Amino acid sequence: MPKTGPMPTFETMDDYIAQQPKDTKRMLQELRGIIKEAAPDAVEMLNYKIPVFTLVPGGKRDQQIMMAGYAKFVGFYPFPTTMEAFADELKDYKQGKGSVQFPLNKPLPKDLIIRMVQYRKAEILKPNK
Repeated sequence: MPKTGPMPTFETMDDYIAQQPKDTKRMLQELRGIIKEAAPDAVEMLNYKIPVFTLVPGGKRDQQIMMAGYAKFVGFYPFPTTMEAFADELKDYKQGKGSVQFPLNKPLPKDLIIRMVQYRKAEILKPNK
């Protein structure tokens, strides 16, 4: 049965993660660590009530990578161009145009996530964007 009522508002990424079920919380913490390893200078914040990592100072929505927790997976939102660039490696995961679902019952593909974050950051920093 889906949740009812308004979506909760969180003050920080820590608040968001703390309110998740145990397995979702564990995987979000792991994903957060991987993203920070790939982009140590990324700024953590909330946008659309979910955790985001701004990859460049003052980055707008299209310069952020997002993550979200769900009952059976964590969502990773690296941007549609990143999804296209890594399409072959992501074929075993459920996807949206700019997102991928990592199931809670499987290990996160750390190397792939690092390369995706670094790809997106390099793409943002390219001249003539």
